[in-house]
Amino acid sequence: MTSPRRVVVALGGNAMTGPDGSATPGAQRAAIAVAAGHVADVVATGAEVVVTHGNGPQVGNLLVKNELAAHEVPPVPLDWNVAQTQGTIGFTVVDELDAALAARGLAQRTAALVTRTLVDAADPGFGEPTKPVGRFLPRERAQQFIDLGQTWEDRGEKGWRRVVASPEPRSVLDSPAVRALTGAGFVVVCAGGGGIPVVDDGQDGAALRGVEAVIDKDLTAALMAAELEADTLVIATDVDAVMVDFGTPHARPLGRVSTAELQAQAAAGQFARGSMGPKVDAALRFAASGPGRRAVITSLEHIADAVAGDSVGTVVTA
Repeated sequence: MTSPRRVVVALGGNAMTGPDGSATPGAQRAAIAVAAGHVADVVATGAEVVVTHGNGPQVGNLLVKNELAAHEVPPVPLDWNVAQTQGTIGFTVVDELDAALAARGLAQRTAALVTRTLVDAADPGFGEPTKPVGRFLPRERAQQFIDLGQTWEDRGEKGWRRVVASPEPRSVLDSPAVRALTGAGFVVVCAGGGGIPVVDDGQDGAALRGVEAVIDKDLTAALMAAELEADTLVIATDVDAVMVDFGTPHARPLGRVSTAELQAQAAAGQFARGSMGPKVDAALRFAASGPGRRAVITSLEHIADAVAGDSVGTVVTA
């Protein structure tokens, strides 16, 4: 295969926290430093690189702060939480990535962009919030936030947990800015946590406002990669490849696979909605979005190899 011209790398949650899931500032920075080294190896292939990332633990921490301080200051909405984590994670990633690029003698430098993702105000997800966020609370504590208009569900012995809408991403509104920055030679960190969810109450972006929702980060990465006309989307996770018949004696990894074959596996219920399902869906969407596009799902350690060829991970092509 020829070297990709533009690559979008979607970093998973394992790139943002310690090996034990710790989200202390020190653990986050150490994990991001490791991830930055692998991203720098992708930059070294000569491709234009755009990086997106998850933010689940970080948003969870902010929601806890909301809960603990609710008697002192008004809780901020979820779109604000996503924006805040984009800023915090973004500056940490660019710091570590600048250092990794310099250590490899690479001239490129980085930029972090607060990024908005357009969703439809009529998306059915707003009528049936299903995405759990934050921690479990007893009924009386949850009621405090229910009174503020939030939706909480009884999850049995663990207690009550907040659920929010997870609408379909329609457009990454700041893709033109990402394109301009990459064209100027920057490695761009953007669309963290799927982007800040916004709806348009006017026409053509005339009246944008944030909404309480969480957008799947991999679906946004696939959409943005298509809008940027990227050649390759690499979805980094904590396994080397997608498995079929997972948890059985017949489990096997998928290597190079067509969109038709992978779609058939997904339709057969092979990929859990709460784990690999969204990544497979994102890979399918991007690979089918235009000629010559390929998506790779693999471990963080192999993302540079995934860009260089088809020898690692699950490689999805139309």
